[in-house]
Amino acid sequence: MTTFNFKRGFTLLSVSLMLALAGCGNNSNAGNAGTPAAGNATKAGSGEVVSAAAAPVKITWWHSMSGAGEKAINAIVAAYNASQTAVQVEAVYQGKYDESLNKLKASIGSNSGPDLIQVYEIGSKFMIDSKLITPVQQFIDKDQFDLTGLEPNIIRYYTIDDKLNAMPFNTSNPILYYNKDAFTAAGLDAENPPKTYEEFEAAAKALSKDGKPGAAIAIYGWFMEQLFANQNADYVNNGNGRDSAATESLLASDAGVSTLEWWKKMVDDGVVANLGRDTDDTDSAFAAGQVAMTLNSTASLRNMVEAAGGKFEVGTGFLPKPASAKEGGVIVGGASLYIMNSKPEEQQQAAWDFIKYVASPEVQAQWSVSTGYFPINKAAYDQQVLKDNMVKYPQFQTAVDQLHASSASTATSGAVMGVFPEARQIVEGAVEEALNGQKTPKQALEDAGKQITEKIGQYNDTVK
Repeated sequence: MTTFNFKRGFTLLSVSLMLALAGCGNNSNAGNAGTPAAGNATKAGSGEVVSAAAAPVKITWWHSMSGAGEKAINAIVAAYNASQTAVQVEAVYQGKYDESLNKLKASIGSNSGPDLIQVYEIGSKFMIDSKLITPVQQFIDKDQFDLTGLEPNIIRYYTIDDKLNAMPFNTSNPILYYNKDAFTAAGLDAENPPKTYEEFEAAAKALSKDGKPGAAIAIYGWFMEQLFANQNADYVNNGNGRDSAATESLLASDAGVSTLEWWKKMVDDGVVANLGRDTDDTDSAFAAGQVAMTLNSTASLRNMVEAAGGKFEVGTGFLPKPASAKEGGVIVGGASLYIMNSKPEEQQQAAWDFIKYVASPEVQAQWSVSTGYFPINKAAYDQQVLKDNMVKYPQFQTAVDQLHASSASTATSGAVMGVFPEARQIVEGAVEEALNGQKTPKQALEDAGKQITEKIGQYNDTVK
């Protein structure tokens, strides 16, 4: 038994109609075998089919999607509930990822918790160590659910100790955004965005004019994690925490120091703006044409294009890496769905039935179009609604190509540590100190790495 002591654009009608007609819960396009359709929920481990005439099994899904994401979730749930009578899902917004996870911790030992919960990717180790979940691998094995229809680079992130603990749901990665019109005006090739640190710096210089920086990068810990992976560099030891529990941060490695030195040099030279930690501020500067290059999530693509409002054409490119880095790639961001083991088997099986529905090509295609997240199901790209969206937003192809081009390694699989949320905040503080000249990049990262290593040790001591 593990012990722990943590102190720490579519209308609802149109989306629901499309999903209801999509062959609800049928994952045949994903290649799964023996999977019951939605409405034929089975009791875990028993093989019994819940009669459609029986009272529906009710499950609660806690999520952290607001705005367009919440509308899309409500549409998915409404369509699923209308498609069958065996299971009824209630989606409940619980605030941002941190808030939702804190509410889950507070619910331990009571019946107030969810049957299914969406947890961000950096909460993965806590969810596993907490022993609060039934790994979805159990249901996959029982149903002989074939994962080959799902994106391998997404599945790889959530596969820890050779099993899939949660089903990926909303997935993204970071890309380069640039102003094609500004590139042309500066004499740069608008169809050939910078691919390396060196090319990014040169472009930023060319785009800078009248004392105004040509680019901006928000101080976001996720970007540092991604820039490590793009050099095929682990973020923590022990195979990025995947061979065994991480015990040490590798933040002050050559990959980290050289990256922060590159970043600081561009800020000091006045060619990259430091607009702080709030990514919205950097996004606004880009949309207003005040800077011509930035980094952001693929999930922001539609907003970035629409915010430009036709004032200029938005281009996209792969996340830059040092010219010397020959391998690497990006890590998936976003969140996944966990089934809670405190609930009766009947409810756990119902949650799994709903998960299979959510993972279907039809639902994933509509989810991607409605939100901008990657579909986790490869067959979603064959759906007309997603084909049409790719025509409307051709920049999204960059994100797809980057995902597929990422090499398989511990670095691109992503770091695993139980204190990831705290570590991300510490890294952002270190980047601030370096960019503001309070510490050298090496000193800032060494100090931050020591703090993270200490917190990892404290966390590991609570997990027996």
